[in-house]
Amino acid sequence: MPTSLAPGTDAGPIAPNYVDVLSAAEQIAGHAVRTPVLESPLLNEKLGGRLLVKAECLQLAGAFKFWGAYNRISKLNDEEKKAGVVAFSSGNHAQGVALAAKLLGAPAVVVMPKDAPVMKIENARAYGAEIVLYDRASKTAKTSVNTWRLSGPPPWCRPMTTLISLPVRVRLGWTWMR
Repeated sequence: MPTSLAPGTDAGPIAPNYVDVLSAAEQIAGHAVRTPVLESPLLNEKLGGRLLVKAECLQLAGAFKFWGAYNRISKLNDEEKKAGVVAFSSGNHAQGVALAAKLLGAPAVVVMPKDAPVMKIENARAYGAEIVLYDRASKTAKTSVNTWRLSGPPPWCRPMTTLISLPVRVRLGWTWMR
């Protein structure tokens, strides 16, 4: 499972393989919305090519970030879920983690910059996450996380830019090919 660091290192997550991609698809099946791929003949004509747009704004929590968060949190054991998850985000990842954690019965702490869009802060809070705000200019994010009230070191739910959720991104690509 690519959700952990390479053994004996802190070099980063292990790249997923084909089995990881299939596993991610299985984990999120029935939990994420199958969003449509949209196409505009007029826009295609103006561009001189074909443009397909995946309507992920229709996804739960409003973005594909829900896919990765749900995949990651659903693989936690009961003890890890009880400890909760922590994520750093200023928007869509925050909302995806908050909603996935709520659906899977895990507490979530989301560390967000004070200047994040108010709507994204409120949405993550409405999904049940504890929000810890920090001042981006003073770079206090990592010390702000010390304010959590969860016991033990919870798993980090990293944003989609890491390999942790790559199987989900590959699966997203597969939906385009259908």
